[in-house]
Amino acid sequence: MSNTSYKPLEKLHVFSLKGVQMKTFHITWFMFFICFFGWFGLAPLMPTIRGDLHLTKSQVGNLIIISVSTTIIARLVIGKLCDNWGPRKTAIRLLLAGSLPVMLVGLAHSYTSLLIFRGAIGIIGASFVITQYHTSMMFAPAIKGTANAFTGGWGNLGGGVTNMVMPLIFAVIVGFGYTKEEAWRYAMIVPGILMWLTAWLYAKYTKDTPMGNFTEIGHQASKKKTDWKILSDWRIWALTAGYATCFGVEITFDNVASLHFVDSFHLSLETAGLCAGIFGGMNLFARALGGFVSDKTGKKYGMRGKGIFLACMLLLEGIGLLFFAAAGTLVLAITCMLIFALFLKMANGATYGIVPFINKDNVGLISGIVGAGGNCGGMIFGFLFKSQSITYVQAFNYIGIAIICVSLIVLITKFRKPAFVIETSEEELAGVLA
Repeated sequence: MSNTSYKPLEKLHVFSLKGVQMKTFHITWFMFFICFFGWFGLAPLMPTIRGDLHLTKSQVGNLIIISVSTTIIARLVIGKLCDNWGPRKTAIRLLLAGSLPVMLVGLAHSYTSLLIFRGAIGIIGASFVITQYHTSMMFAPAIKGTANAFTGGWGNLGGGVTNMVMPLIFAVIVGFGYTKEEAWRYAMIVPGILMWLTAWLYAKYTKDTPMGNFTEIGHQASKKKTDWKILSDWRIWALTAGYATCFGVEITFDNVASLHFVDSFHLSLETAGLCAGIFGGMNLFARALGGFVSDKTGKKYGMRGKGIFLACMLLLEGIGLLFFAAAGTLVLAITCMLIFALFLKMANGATYGIVPFINKDNVGLISGIVGAGGNCGGMIFGFLFKSQSITYVQAFNYIGIAIICVSLIVLITKFRKPAFVIETSEEELAGVLA
């Protein structure tokens, strides 16, 4: 085996499965994709669920809030577990544990029981931290942002696919003679089974690092105390706020898009899911594009350039969302949605083009903090959609203004150019694993 087999890759071969690095690359984004599929599987079915369980607008809002709020704590915990157990064991255990509420949510027959299951399902949203952590282990600093953006974006694609596919699964089950009230319950078994299969793939074909699993290379992170001094680093909180207003908006929109298209434009469940799915489909390339441009900007202008690029993406995202809120026709709404989705997902990629370079000794913890920030944003925005006095259109307007304000915060944040980005891959990896 060549020496490069034990190093982080310096080039990203997107369509390759050669070596543990690229096997891990594809399996880890697919893991996040499947978790996203299960995490938001109920969202496109919510018009039917709302009628079945006689839910009020406030109760639907609470379901949106809890679906992302439980992920906040889970992401913080998962980030540290990645440092201690390694991303491989953490992923397998999360997939197996998270599949249970996904498959059993069909047992819910009241608002309260559905709320409990929805909260339990939310823990699988922490899979994002594993994906970003694992990708960071497998690629050299020069392309870390691009690689993270690809895995994060293709994983987020699950949000778009679930909006498109779950109504079809629902329709097929109805076609077999089941009622709509039964069909949404059985439909959720599908993502649960896919989570089991993904856990098997993760166990069989991935390693924690190019050099092997943590247990094989004598990793001692579990004995190292967390350096809580990093919490005083303002850059972390600027990125957290930024991620709250890009990924936080994304998961909020994934939750409410189908309802918005059904209520505002009187679409069927399947058509509304297709429209909402287009939003998630932008992840096929947009988040990766954001990471790629971030890396290129970093090479020429350093971390300051990366920060300015992120601020610009957030600003354009906020403006785009304001135009979406003002759209009076379906065609115009979809057009504006695609524009703001492009900048939103590029901002996602640009954020994690910066995260791995903030503190190389605490990659997992910082990834967890910033990732949790995304869910904090989703939780806060969720309160707007449960309010009886605020329409969905007004909520979109408020969020757009918030995004623009945060873009200015990111713009004035001084991101230093770290010296270690030009060091060798072995030195970077050794710093992460020390």
